[in-house]
Amino acid sequence: MGVPHTMSRMGDVLAGFHAAWEFDSDSVIIRYERGLRTPKLLSALGERRIPLAAIGRVTLAPGRRGTVVLHAEPRPGADPLMEAAAGQLKDACDPYRLVLPAERETLAEYYADELRDRLSDADAGPAERFLVDAPEVPLSFKAYDGKASFDGSTVRFRWFWTGASSAKWKAGDQRFAVSELTGVEWRSPEVFEGHLRLLRGDGTPTQADQDPATVVFGLGYGPVHESLPFAAAVLAAVRTRGPAAAVAASSPRRDPADIAERIRHLGELHRAGLVTDDEFSVKKAELLSEL
Repeated sequence: MGVPHTMSRMGDVLAGFHAAWEFDSDSVIIRYERGLRTPKLLSALGERRIPLAAIGRVTLAPGRRGTVVLHAEPRPGADPLMEAAAGQLKDACDPYRLVLPAERETLAEYYADELRDRLSDADAGPAERFLVDAPEVPLSFKAYDGKASFDGSTVRFRWFWTGASSAKWKAGDQRFAVSELTGVEWRSPEVFEGHLRLLRGDGTPTQADQDPATVVFGLGYGPVHESLPFAAAVLAAVRTRGPAAAVAASSPRRDPADIAERIRHLGELHRAGLVTDDEFSVKKAELLSEL
C-alpha cells in the first residue's frame, strides 16, 4: 500500500488492531471494533469524532511484539471521558492509542507528521471547555450496593438491600439534579475501593459505603465500560449545564412489590437495632407514600 500524498481528502483511513482512524479536514473519526479481543470499553464507545483542536500532541513509539503505537494525546480538559478517568485507564483501554503492525510504521509516521502539522501551538494548553462529545444518555449500570441511572438531567441511585449499608437505607433512594453537582469522582473498579461519587461541594465526603451520594463497585460490579462512560456523561452535563438541567424530573411511582421488599428489609434493620423506632416510622411512611 502506497503512502498517500495528502491528508486533506476526506476518507483517508489508517486501520490498526481494534480500531481504525479516518482523517477528516478538522477531526479524526475513530471507529472501534466489536469483538471478543477488543477491550470492552472501546467496544462500548463504538465511534468517536475527535476535533483536531482537542489534540495536544501526537507521538509514535514502538509497541509490544512487533507493533508500533500512534498516540494522539488529548489536551487536558478537552474530553470528558479522559477527565473522568483521571489517568486510571490501562494502555489497552486508552481510546487515543492506535496499535499497528510494525511493518506499517512508515505509513503511521506519515499520518503522525500530518497530524502534527495541523495542530495549533495556540491550542496546546488546557481546553477551556469540553471539545469531544460525551457518551449519549440514558445510561445506567449496576454497582455492588445499588443501581445508578442518568437521563441527562438527573442522577438516580436505587439501593440494593443485599449490598447497601444501613446508612444508605436510612437515607433512602437518591436523586440528584445536575444543577446540584460540582463534579464526579470515578475510582476504577479495577482498584481497591472503586466507586462513583457525586460531588456537591458540601464538605468532606464520608466513607464510600456510607455516603448516599456514592455507589460502591466491588468485584464484578460497575465495570469500566459501563461506569466510566456514565461518569463522563454526568461530568459533561455538570460542566455544560443550562437552565433545562436545573429542572429535576419527577420521581416515577414505585412498584408495590419493590416497596414491600424495602419495608421488609427496613424491619430487619429495626429488629437488629440499626434503625431507631422513630427512624423506622419515618422511613416506612416515606416508602408507603410512594405507592
